[in-house]
Amino acid sequence: MVLKRCRAIATMNDARAILRDSDVLIDGATIAAVGRVTPPPGAEVFDCADKVALPGFINTHHHLFQILTRNLPEVQDAALFDWLVYNYGIWRGITPDAVYAAARCGLAELLLTGCTTSADHHYLFPRGASQYLLDESIRAARELGIRFHPTRGSMSCGRSHGGLPPDDIVQTDDVILRDCQHVIEQYHDPRPFSMCRVALAPCSPFSVSPELLRQTAVLGRQHHVQLHTHLCETLDEEQYCLATYHRRPVDFMDALGWLGDDVWFAHAIHLNDSEIARLGRTRTGVAHCPSSNLRLGSGIAPVRALLNAGAPVGIAVDGSASNDSSNMLLEARLAMLVQRIKAGVQAMPALDALWLATRGGAAVLGRSDIGCIAPGNAADIALFDVAGLPYAGAQADPVAAVLFCGIDQRAWMTIVHGAVVVRDKQLVSADAHEIAAATNAAAARLLDTARSRA
Repeated sequence: MVLKRCRAIATMNDARAILRDSDVLIDGATIAAVGRVTPPPGAEVFDCADKVALPGFINTHHHLFQILTRNLPEVQDAALFDWLVYNYGIWRGITPDAVYAAARCGLAELLLTGCTTSADHHYLFPRGASQYLLDESIRAARELGIRFHPTRGSMSCGRSHGGLPPDDIVQTDDVILRDCQHVIEQYHDPRPFSMCRVALAPCSPFSVSPELLRQTAVLGRQHHVQLHTHLCETLDEEQYCLATYHRRPVDFMDALGWLGDDVWFAHAIHLNDSEIARLGRTRTGVAHCPSSNLRLGSGIAPVRALLNAGAPVGIAVDGSASNDSSNMLLEARLAMLVQRIKAGVQAMPALDALWLATRGGAAVLGRSDIGCIAPGNAADIALFDVAGLPYAGAQADPVAAVLFCGIDQRAWMTIVHGAVVVRDKQLVSADAHEIAAATNAAAARLLDTARSRA
């Protein structure tokens, strides 16, 4: 196919080149040419004269199952630990069908906002429930056609052992490590242009044991898969680590082998200067979650300082019970704005925020085949229509207009692996209304189960 006469193409190559009135030729699953293209015989040609083309956004952290408990009145104004404790009581009733419904909803939202690759941190495996809950998210991703980085999360330290989660939603180390092995063997594809790469992701320092963190790092490196967890999200977490392990969170994780270019942390808000330098020096990645951080009152991550130190940083929506959406365009816009409060008005230009949402995310997930519109890369592209009323008067810089003026949040077209999955702002292979209805039904069942247990 050919994307013809794009108003602007933000290539996100190393030079950050922006091409005007240019084309993209897609051959199969990859980009064949960028510039002025003569359509080959039989090619499908799309007139993109009023469209801005960007590399598909890359979401570096999510909890898809949490879509079932977004916007709950009881915790709309709660901080992280109180919010978690309340939600644990509901999430313990999760079922495979519920995970599947939530994953379809969240991944569909992401595709509609120009996201082509998403990670997901699934750490919830209640006692008595099917162990293969993560498999349902992978099934949903395959059906919708999004590039997927599922992470096998875990919680092993319940309240009786000083952790935050209740005992009936944690697992033993042996059960966790066996299933990590299963997920890697069953689903991990390390090849270029892979549609599914697995990572291992103990939930947090306050929900897993140090020994599980250590063993997970060993297992992950044996299989050459990435490692992921939450870190430095709140001051409560910092105080927990100091009281329990007599170390700050970064020191604690470093001692267990959890720094390096195969590791990324979600949030990384409460860092001192030496910790920022250490993440940069070790090329440890960060998933920046601005909406969730603000929603829970956790703080603003020092993104500009992390970038200056050399740490890879991507953008993430985080779980939809603390966001409460899966909208990557909104997340990139907020990342642009909050950093201006944190580090000054010049700290985050629009192109830098878009870089985080594309090339930054690719670096965090350890990929060089996505995040850039260039020949030989994966054909993952999001196009936004800038001809409408929200963008009137903003055509001097149509690429930045996508963030500064982006009231119309849906992508006009989203292409993943060379396949059009969103066209004219609608899902191609799924019905958004049906997905919403199924998600609402699953959420109602989950809440009814929680009430019946209360």
